[in-house]
Amino acid sequence: MPVLPLFLFQAPPAAPQGGGGGLVFFVQIAVIIAIFYFIVLRPQRKQQKQLEASLRAMSKGDEVVTAGGLVGEIVRIKEGVQDGKPVAGMSDRITIRTGQAEVIVERGRIVRVSKPAAAG
Repeated sequence: MPVLPLFLFQAPPAAPQGGGGGLVFFVQIAVIIAIFYFIVLRPQRKQQKQLEASLRAMSKGDEVVTAGGLVGEIVRIKEGVQDGKPVAGMSDRITIRTGQAEVIVERGRIVRVSKPAAAG
């Protein structure tokens, strides 16, 4: 009678019981998204709100910088009209004086507003 090796009669090894791996993966993804939100998105939204507030509050005489890099002083602001009332919007026409020329730009193309320095 032939002799059979003993490993043929042993039970197969049990499968690993790692059922929590999927949960750990989703927790890691949630942590990465939270970090991304607090480091990138939230400060960016705050900065955008501050810019919009300064654009709505700008007035004649303020110094502005456009997205194209043009620097000038506001001469006129022509607000849009809705239902017979002037409404400040991002498509309003702003006339700025830069050097010897006057240029008309949209309010939404202005990237920085600064109040004129007090003479004194």
